[in-house]
Amino acid sequence: MAAIQAFDALQLLDTFISLLTAFVLGTIVGAERQYRERAAGLRTTVLVCVGAAAFVDLAMLLTGPDGAVRVISYVVSGVGFLGAGVIMKDGTNIRGLNTAATLWGSAAIGACAGADRLADAALVALFILAGNTLLRPLVNAINRAPLAGAFAEATYEVRATVAADFVEPLRETLARTLARADYPVREIKVERETEEDAELVATLVSTSAVASELDTVTRIMRHEQGVTHASWAARVLS
Repeated sequence: MAAIQAFDALQLLDTFISLLTAFVLGTIVGAERQYRERAAGLRTTVLVCVGAAAFVDLAMLLTGPDGAVRVISYVVSGVGFLGAGVIMKDGTNIRGLNTAATLWGSAAIGACAGADRLADAALVALFILAGNTLLRPLVNAINRAPLAGAFAEATYEVRATVAADFVEPLRETLARTLARADYPVREIKVERETEEDAELVATLVSTSAVASELDTVTRIMRHEQGVTHASWAARVLS
């Protein structure tokens, strides 16, 4: 009997409109994901939208706006765990971040629809769709553009092959030379050592450097007594 007493046609119509809005907007966002053959496609996006709308709408009916706010906070964290399931690590590459973010945004669409903020839900869907489509050419253009060496983040090393008797003095000389060039050193280690010579390797703290400045450092080191060779190298960070 409680179910019959709780039945309210107007409330049911309001819920239907909220869920329908979430369904339609989720379909629009999900269709783009399905077209690009992403891990979370049309059905997943729609289910996230409708599910979020249903939870928020139910909280609105039972406890009002305060209860809906609490449910929305749980939706935000819950969908975050769901999105983590589509993120995959392949060697040094990470895939699925954009799909996870889209699912998270889809939950926002549903939450807005469930809270009867239909125009807000449409705006969120519009911006999510724009982010996944309109920004794609810009992303591709940036990825294709060559990055100037002076602005690339990398691990920089300065190497010097020195006579075995000069290892400690030249370690200090190398540190001072780099400091004068405003390149603080993270560490200087002896990577190879024999009875005749050794190789000093100075790893810089800086993640960007100017090639001409490091060329000057190595040129100075080559003129130091006991140094047979000096060079620098960079490994670009992925």
